Amino acid sequence: MAMEIERKFLLAEQPETLIQEGKIKVRHTQSIWQTYLAIDETQELRVRKLKNEATGAVSYTHTFKNGNGLQREEIEYEITEDIYEQVVEAFGFVPLTKSRITADWEGRTVEIDVYDQIHLSVLEVEFDTLQEANAFEAPSWFGEDISTQKQYSNKTVWKKLQGKKWVD
Repeated sequence: MAMEIERKFLLAEQPETLIQEGKIKVRHTQSIWQTYLAIDETQELRVRKLKNEATGAVSYTHTFKNGNGLQREEIEYEITEDIYEQVVEAFGFVPLTKSRITADWEGRTVEIDVYDQIHLSVLEVEFDTLQEANAFEAPSWFGEDISTQKQYSNKTVWKKLQGKKWVD
């Protein structure tokens, strides 16, 4: 199982401003539709539809994550469009939709998620080790560190979108 080590920040500035000011250089942009199939306190199972906005290419993934906070186990693999559609239709949930900007910042890759259904922009930085993540000093424009704040997790935001459809 691969380990995902990342820190998340509540981005206060609009990504367009960061691009114009030259703080980040965009590599590519994706549209993401994300639906959870099962969630508990430490584990999640989800499917995603990802569309590359430059090429129009669409892919689909199935992901299992285990853990909370900076470091989590993650298994992700591609699935077919048919499997994705069958799963989404069977569950009938509202997908969480967002635009993801993958960009370069001072020799490091950052991802900015701009959510469609709520007013929220999050910047993520991935690391090779937990020590590197803990030692990282973010510039002030990254915003508040929300890495361990559950109310900003994708699964928490997604659950709120479901209303009465989702029962804990």
